[in-house]
Amino acid sequence: MTETLFSKIIDREIPADIVYEDDQCLCFKDVNPQAPVHYLLIPKKPIDRLTTAEADDQELLGYLLLKAAEIAGQAGIGDAFRLIVNNGPGAGQTVYHLHIHILGGRAMGWPPG
Repeated sequence: MTETLFSKIIDREIPADIVYEDDQCLCFKDVNPQAPVHYLLIPKKPIDRLTTAEADDQELLGYLLLKAAEIAGQAGIGDAFRLIVNNGPGAGQTVYHLHIHILGGRAMGWPPG
């Protein structure tokens, strides 16, 4: 995987408002928030998008979902939040490093976008 904006955030080459970090992932505030709470949760392992994840990534992907729920709870939106993973340009992915949007703090409509 080529270097991305998110890998530069992991390496501290670019600043970010980090809300959580451990040895497997990093979570920071989105610079263009679409809700009162809008975080991006990224794995430290470079995976460019969900469709390129492999069987060996199964445990990490499950970990990210559980961590997203934990982070939403810490942000005070644990009872009403939305998780979004955009996969590819047709879905709006602009940074090719897998990331989960954690959104909350307002009512969410359906269908989205």
